[in-house]
Amino acid sequence: MSTDVVVARRPASLGIRLLGVELLPGTYTWAGARASGMTRRQIERDGVRLGRGVYQSRAEPDDLPTRCRAWLPVLPDGAAFGLQTAAALLGAFVDPPAVPQAVVPPDRLLPHRSGLVALHRDLRPEDVVQVHGLPVTDAAQTFLDLARSTRPDELVAVGDALLRLGHLTPEGLLARLERGAGLRGVVRARRCAPRLTPLAQSRPESLVRCWLLDSHLPDPEPQLPVVNRRGVVVTHGDLGWEEYRVLLEYEGGGHATAEKLDTDVDRHSLAAADGYLVQRFGRRHLRRPAVLVDRVEGALRSRGWRPPPPRHLR
Repeated sequence: MSTDVVVARRPASLGIRLLGVELLPGTYTWAGARASGMTRRQIERDGVRLGRGVYQSRAEPDDLPTRCRAWLPVLPDGAAFGLQTAAALLGAFVDPPAVPQAVVPPDRLLPHRSGLVALHRDLRPEDVVQVHGLPVTDAAQTFLDLARSTRPDELVAVGDALLRLGHLTPEGLLARLERGAGLRGVVRARRCAPRLTPLAQSRPESLVRCWLLDSHLPDPEPQLPVVNRRGVVVTHGDLGWEEYRVLLEYEGGGHATAEKLDTDVDRHSLAAADGYLVQRFGRRHLRRPAVLVDRVEGALRSRGWRPPPPRHLR
């Protein structure tokens, strides 16, 4: 049977068997399946309908790459998956969207279908990369697109992850933002770009760093090395101030295991042994930025930091 209209084909041993025959690949369109000889009943038994005429086999994992592969045949030439969809496919700190998002060049018609969000963007070939076999806006284009509707701290968290994963470079981002003069969101993107660092290991670290940068407190250093009295680096703090010997540590869900707890206790003990004050924060603090900043200020004050005097008193 012809399956040339289908986006993704699995190995024959993984095909869907209906009535004892290998028939359907992992994702397909209604028109393609019918043209290949499938009955309506066979499609209904196998397929999960993602939108008008677009199906995903029940045997496939229900993940973002699979859903995007299902939608690829209905996208016009030059289109790519973008925004949060692109960020998630690239591995950034975002929740995968329930509905895939695509960006389409201005001279192409938008596919108006439920189950897919499509927006016009001025894309060049260099703005698109292949991820999981899918056309995806590259990291710089994704960062610029997200700047239109994303909070600055969340945008920095995305950019940090893209830098850390090697998808983004400062030079590539600068070039894209220069080309984006006048576009909606470019001002926010340019303001956030200097804050990006590949050293952030999680979204919470990025968020907290942004809140501290926006506060009256001194700027923290990400992944601050803790050096013992013998000059050996024994651990790193998520954020810290070497001058005041203060560290900030985020304790997420991954720290809940007994093994990780033992490691954290050891790290904190090593830091304390060399005179560091360790401030720990968790998920609940992400909803209370002012409280977190206030506690950090208290820790810094206890180590000798004082706010600079008001300008009119200088």
